[in-house]
Parts: sequence; C-alpha cells; structure tokens
Amino acid sequence: MHPAPSVILFSSLSGLGFGLLAWLGIGLPAVTGWVAFVFFTLAYLLAVGGLIASMFHLGHPERALKAFTQWRSSWLSREAWASVAALLVMAAYGAGLVFFDARWWPLGVIGAALSLLTVLTTSMIYTQMKTVPRWHSLWTPANFLSLSIAGGALLAGQVTEAMVLLALAGVVQIVTWWQGDQALASSGTDMATATRLGDIGSVRAFEPPHTGSNYLLREFVYVLGRKHAAKLRIIAILLMAFVPLLLLLSPVLHHLAAALAVLSHAAGVLTARWLFFAQAEHVVGLYYGKR
Repeated sequence: MHPAPSVILFSSLSGLGFGLLAWLGIGLPAVTGWVAFVFFTLAYLLAVGGLIASMFHLGHPERALKAFTQWRSSWLSREAWASVAALLVMAAYGAGLVFFDARWWPLGVIGAALSLLTVLTTSMIYTQMKTVPRWHSLWTPANFLSLSIAGGALLAGQVTEAMVLLALAGVVQIVTWWQGDQALASSGTDMATATRLGDIGSVRAFEPPHTGSNYLLREFVYVLGRKHAAKLRIIAILLMAFVPLLLLLSPVLHHLAAALAVLSHAAGVLTARWLFFAQAEHVVGLYYGKR
C-alpha cells in the first residue's frame, strides 16, 4: 500500500508516547515535580503529535469527530475513545505528581492500561483487514505493542528492562516479517478468486482494465523490490534494536548514549513502519496483475 508519511508518523510517534505514559502510570521512573512535568510533556508531545499527524491523512479532517460515533463497529472509533480516555486519566495522574507531589496509584494503573489499549486498538485497525493478508495476523498487534513498550522503557530510562524489551521487540519484528512474506500466498487468494473467473479455467492478465491510473492503484498497489526491502529491513532492525542495545551497554557517557539510543530506536521504528505499509499487498492488486 502507499506509505503515507502522516500515517507512518502517527503510528510510530503515538506508539512511543503511549508507551512512555504506560511506564509513567506504573511509577517508572518515580518522579515528581518539574522532572515529572518534563517526562509527561515529552509523552504528550509524542502521543498527541502522532494523533494530530493522522488527521492529515483524512480526506475531510473536519469530520474527525464523527469517528467517535462508530465505536460499536469501528476500531478507528475505539482508538479515538481509548486515546482520549488515556490522555485524560494520565493528565489527572500527572497533575498529582507535578503539583501535589502525590502518586494516585489507581489513576496511574488505569491510565497505563488505557495507554496500552490505545496502541492495541491502533494495531487492530490494520489487523482486521482480511484484504491485506500481511496485516491479518496476531503478529501485527504483537509488533505494535512490543515496540511501544520497549520504546517507552527506553524513554523512561529503564535501562535493564529496555534492553530485554528491545531484544524481544526485534525478535517479534523479524517473525512478523517472516510470517508476512508468506501471508498472501497462504491466504488462498489469487487472480482467479479476485476476478471470480476461476471456475472456467486458468486466469491470467491479458491487459490492464484501463490505460490510466486510478485511486485503487495509487493507494493500494505499491510494489517494493525485494533487494530494497531486504536492505531496509536490515537498517530497521539495526537502528531499532541492535544499535540501542550497544549504546545502553556503553560504559561511558551514559546520558549521551541513552539519548542516541532513543534517536536510533525512533529512526528504526519509522523505517520498519514505512515497510509495514509499503509491503502490504492489498488483494485488489491481483485484479490488475500487480502481484
């Protein structure tokens, strides 16, 4: 599918932001006053900034509020409700830490759960799509959640936990790629099922349905060469997990190494998320002979 920058930024930044809020909600790091204010400001800038970025992908941003009305059937609507609930609860919890030097544990735990629920609902927007076999797997929410929790630990300064979770997120990412590479072939969908002409014999593309481009081809058919994909995967996994792990193990310049680890991880997540969309083979491409 077409890798729109707004959606890449949204899913990457908001995941990091809500991951940090989840760690703050369980009291890690145990901060109060101005230090807590800095941590919460960073978390809200990432979470809210990501949500705002997603609106640039909407054809009619002024209708965004209507998303809240479809919570019974739409994961996008559930994401909207979960994100607002998480931000409000964590705002109250953060106010206690910053202004009253008080840690209201029930609010923190509820806010942490809502933050992770928001990441889960974001991932389910893509997981539910049977038309994109690469996404239609339990590995998609596992990938989103593992990166969010690992990135949150990194931002929260939880070094030991971050190293374990970064390694786990790297493994989940590799398995997600491996599973996704086989998803379209194992889905049973091909040109015969796409055109519903399989009953009369073998089906192949004779010529395109039309001579020009159209919305479906622009948005749902994006072909990325295997060599380029392989290179980008190596870059993503190195930046996302391997480099941050090396930096966290560095015996010198701890604060600088930690900052570089965060930047490296964020760059790796953005690269992996670009691949997440660029390699998503929508089955409509079969109709046009593009798969």
